[in-house]
Amino acid sequence: MSMVSVNVEEKLFQNRYRVDAGRPHIRIRNADVCTNDCREKSCTFVCPASCYKVEGNGSVTLITDGCLECGSCRILCTDHDNIEWEYPRGGHGILFKFG
Repeated sequence: MSMVSVNVEEKLFQNRYRVDAGRPHIRIRNADVCTNDCREKSCTFVCPASCYKVEGNGSVTLITDGCLECGSCRILCTDHDNIEWEYPRGGHGILFKFG
């Protein structure tokens, strides 16, 4: 039996994302909490779509385009309760392609 290699980036590329301009479904409540209080910055390495990024000054930026709506960031940030997360409005957000 042979192992099949899966390239995550290729699989993610097959999905489509319909942006709801001006209405992000996720937002960081207080950027200072991420910069000053959160040492782990777990959202930056657990997000499968890499929506979170640590900047050179220690701040965290969020770009919701391409979010897979898995909710991992929301679960990991329970200590700081600094992520406001809801599903996108109907017709917006991730459009998974199966197959």
